[in-house]
Amino acid sequence: MSNDAVTVLRGSRPGKVIAVHLNYPSRAAQRGRVPQHASYFLKPSSSLCGTGRVHRPQGTELLAFEAEVALVIGTAARQVAPEDGWSHVGWVTAANDLGLQDLRYADKGSNVRSKGGDGYTPLGPELIEASRVAPDALRVRAWLDGELVQDDTTADLLFSFGHLVADLSRMLTLEVGDVILTGTPAGASVAQPGQRVEVEVSSLTEPTVRSGRLVTEVVDGPCLGQWGAPPRADDAARADAYGQTPAAPAPILTDYLRRRLGAVAVATLSVQLRKRGYDDASIDGVRPLVPGRPIVGTARTLRYIPYRKDLFAAHGGGFNAQKRAIDSVGPGEVLVMEARGDATAGTLGDILALRAQVRGAAGVITDGAVRDAGPVAALGLPVYSSGAHPAVLGRRHVPWETDVTIACGGAAVQVGDIIVADDDGALVIPPALVVEVLEAAEEQEQQERFITEQVAAGHGVDGLYPLGPHWRDAFDRWRAAQNDRADQPTPTNHPPSPGACAPADREDTP
Repeated sequence: MSNDAVTVLRGSRPGKVIAVHLNYPSRAAQRGRVPQHASYFLKPSSSLCGTGRVHRPQGTELLAFEAEVALVIGTAARQVAPEDGWSHVGWVTAANDLGLQDLRYADKGSNVRSKGGDGYTPLGPELIEASRVAPDALRVRAWLDGELVQDDTTADLLFSFGHLVADLSRMLTLEVGDVILTGTPAGASVAQPGQRVEVEVSSLTEPTVRSGRLVTEVVDGPCLGQWGAPPRADDAARADAYGQTPAAPAPILTDYLRRRLGAVAVATLSVQLRKRGYDDASIDGVRPLVPGRPIVGTARTLRYIPYRKDLFAAHGGGFNAQKRAIDSVGPGEVLVMEARGDATAGTLGDILALRAQVRGAAGVITDGAVRDAGPVAALGLPVYSSGAHPAVLGRRHVPWETDVTIACGGAAVQVGDIIVADDDGALVIPPALVVEVLEAAEEQEQQERFITEQVAAGHGVDGLYPLGPHWRDAFDRWRAAQNDRADQPTPTNHPPSPGACAPADREDTP
């Protein structure tokens, strides 16, 4: 049999072309999300071609290229297991999953028109026999006008090739000649008329085993017909087509803000939130497993649903949502769990608590129970819960989803919210309010320190607590004196006092 990809595929009835949306960690990082399961779309067999030209219609601007490893089915597969999936692959080769992003909006993810155009699935030029390579030891690269723009391997795919074959074969028969496009790594971008895209797949263990360069030249094409959805390119579409990583939000919770928040009582912050209409900001019913371990951090979330036998069988085992949440929590983040206030089964144990600590988590808050309470307490990780219970989560809970808006202890919690907790309880502060609330809380605590000194000196509380006009001038003089003392040089470096304003260039100074 010839190894020429187009000759082989055209020598029989054209099969299905199935493409995976996201499969490379580098691409998932660009997209800002990691899928729990593989998802797919279909491309028509009429989009198959080899080395040659592809037209970008006049009036459009976003013809995107994506270098991929293509699997060609060699043995029909129906309801095969993941460990057997690779054995049904006959060949692998290079693919360029082209798409006209100007039309992507029009098909809501099906990509019928945006990725189904004639010549939008170049393959080849040579087929590599699957028996000659290892599925996790392939390299895929792409060049734009001779410059290397994509370069990754299949060593750490989100979904292995065997898994893809097995997953698809659950519902449909994969036939000989069917093609699976297995996802693209970071670096996919846009090609303009006059530019040249080259894609190649090779073996990591035997570099001479390769597909050869699949070459696509982009040329101007005729205008699209005036009927149907018109092409549309906005900033979001351009960012997506050019593979730009979504802009990360500004680092709201700097180290300096963390220190200041940690120096203010949660009770004081609660007062300031209530003054602004946030009466439900407290996570009710949770207490520190070990008193004296405060929390300041940004929220990550995990939601449990009530136990049901079939749902737990499908979602409770393996690398479930609970383990994914623990294994992705980052430094300075607080994992907040919604367990419906049901403390009759554990939602966190010592091993997962240790994993969160090793990853640098600022703490864990659950309105359910903690299991292995003694060992968890001994770790030193701040943990707040509704109690302790010896039962595993499967008694009452199914770990369901991560990084969604949840309700914990009666408070709404979103990813990125600011979490502050001490022995009085835990609070959720919307990020947009954190500076305003913090500054007001610092002002309140300065006033309360002054009031405490005056009460200790024998003054009555009338007009003093809360601070009235009669005492305002005295407080202002006291505060000025406090700030003067704080500005005096000392033999050691101390962080600024909670009431002091930091110069702009000291945002991250220790």
